[in-house]
Amino acid sequence: MFLGSAAAPLELEVISRLPAQAGDKPPLLFVHGAFAGAWCWEEHFLDFFAGLGYPSYALSLRGHAGSAGRDRLHWNRLADYVTDVAEVAVGLGERTILIGHSMGGMVVQKYLERTPAPAAVLMCSVPPSGLMWSSLQLMWRDPMLWMEMGVITHAGPQYGSRSLARRALFSPDASDAVVDRLMNRAQEESSRVLADLTWADLPAVTLVRRTPLLVLGAEHDALVPPSEVLETARRLGAECEIVPRVAHVMMFEPGWDRVARRVAEWLARQGH
Repeated sequence: MFLGSAAAPLELEVISRLPAQAGDKPPLLFVHGAFAGAWCWEEHFLDFFAGLGYPSYALSLRGHAGSAGRDRLHWNRLADYVTDVAEVAVGLGERTILIGHSMGGMVVQKYLERTPAPAAVLMCSVPPSGLMWSSLQLMWRDPMLWMEMGVITHAGPQYGSRSLARRALFSPDASDAVVDRLMNRAQEESSRVLADLTWADLPAVTLVRRTPLLVLGAEHDALVPPSEVLETARRLGAECEIVPRVAHVMMFEPGWDRVARRVAEWLARQGH
């Protein structure tokens, strides 16, 4: 399905999974991270939450996957991605709950700066303080990985390797087939957005805190380490958990179901 309007004239790809029977649970809107698209939620999460009765939607931000704007990808700013999320969220209604991963977590924070939501979940999210400190930690901890990540950030994921993807994104439990599947679908990301994520367009924490939040991190995350996740939760006044035996792309990991169940349990406790 595609959405568009005068405010956001680009056609946006939205993948959906609906419950077998209509119920009263609110819609969930999943927001992907850098170099990805709505397809990253299609592997497990959309079916899982639709099976629990949640109408589940994932959008591809402009210039990503099946959405329009690939020719202008490198002109995008973080604010453009926030506009895309707002466009889809308005169409789904005011009960919409947002779930963002990595860069998508920062997009969700910037959206919540403007519009409070009933609830939101940040998974291995870019911290509200930006990526600068996480990048410095990676440089000190693993300088070779830091340099390789710099190459794919500026030249594109086609210059990465399975070894790099595994070290940066996956736990040792992930199969080569899963790593290869993600690598084959990865795409370029806007360098302007990456600058916004680092320092240029950070959220107003006091406004984000208006929304009830769950912050999830991964024990083996090389990009957003648990210490940064805990600091994110502290700054946002959010409930937090570090999920063991998973890494950055938690929705692809063998333990994805533990992550999904944790989100579902939290939503239920929030009355959703």
